Amino acid sequence: MEDCEYSIKKLKQWFVAQQRDLPWRGNPSPYAVWVSEVMLQQTQVAVVVPYFERWMRLFPTIEALAKAPIEAVLKEWEGLGYYARARNLHEGARTIVEHYHGKIPTSAEKLKEIKGLGDYTVGAILSFAYHQRVAAVDGNVMRVLVRYYCLSDDISKGPTQKKIRALANELLPQDESWIVNEALIELGATICARMPKCEKCPLRETCMAYAMGKAEQLPIKSVKIATQLLFRLVPVIFSQGKVLVGCGVKGKVMADLFEFPYFDIDNAPGEIEDQVVMMREKLKLDLALSAKWQQVMPQVKHSFTRYRALLMPHLYIAKEPKEIPGYDWFTIEELMSKPFSSGHRRIFADVQSLQFAS
Repeated sequence: MEDCEYSIKKLKQWFVAQQRDLPWRGNPSPYAVWVSEVMLQQTQVAVVVPYFERWMRLFPTIEALAKAPIEAVLKEWEGLGYYARARNLHEGARTIVEHYHGKIPTSAEKLKEIKGLGDYTVGAILSFAYHQRVAAVDGNVMRVLVRYYCLSDDISKGPTQKKIRALANELLPQDESWIVNEALIELGATICARMPKCEKCPLRETCMAYAMGKAEQLPIKSVKIATQLLFRLVPVIFSQGKVLVGCGVKGKVMADLFEFPYFDIDNAPGEIEDQVVMMREKLKLDLALSAKWQQVMPQVKHSFTRYRALLMPHLYIAKEPKEIPGYDWFTIEELMSKPFSSGHRRIFADVQSLQFAS
């Protein structure tokens, strides 16, 4: 117990002196905490900061977010990836306005009824915004505690995660527990990272993994999700000053996001001519559209969920903007306000640079 109290004291001193200046720390309102924590999921802090600042200007309150059209919400999320996070924020805001008069609940039970709020986000809101003595265990905290207690359990397993959350709750002091939570997160993000900087760690003296020389070997995680490669031909089709674009349907990975038509193929053709031949056939069979090939455009690589996709765009011109189910024709100006999936957003940037498209 004495070692634990000593470690907590050292950790808090380190955090007060070394914490990063982050915009959500200046005003840890329940809404700001919620937005920041959702943005930080699977995204680096440096990337999140400008998104968070712009988001809070555009949607300063839960009511403002709830009233905003989903298209506008996704447009502001554009580039952060994992768009389900934005959809859940939007739906969650509507739930809070409808059922809680725009006030984020103060109990774990009610928070968990809001879509998208898992154990960590619930803990973060209760701790950072409401100063309740509740652990907030993300990947950073999990890594710190696994090393601190030298746990050889597989952290991909549910029982191990439950054990770590219990340890985190036991570790929290009665006073200023929220500071300890944030300090553990900060430590995992900056010092006790994947490659630990033990020489700089305030917990080095009492860390069991450091004492046993096992810090770099922990944590142990056995589950690895296989990445699937995708090869997609992407026809960028112009007709009478407009370009053909579709919007992802509800329930799909790219729901509510705009994309150019694309065709999945088994392998990436090595020659441009092969791509042109395949795409001509696909245009006729899948879109019933006749269009004239103009040029090949830069390839785009992007990742989403468990996929890595190679997009191979080609520019086409069609005589008339024929009506095609699932797609619409837009001017470049109209598309400027539409939210694109990350890969197609980069294609759209190349489209904007085309001389005839401006």
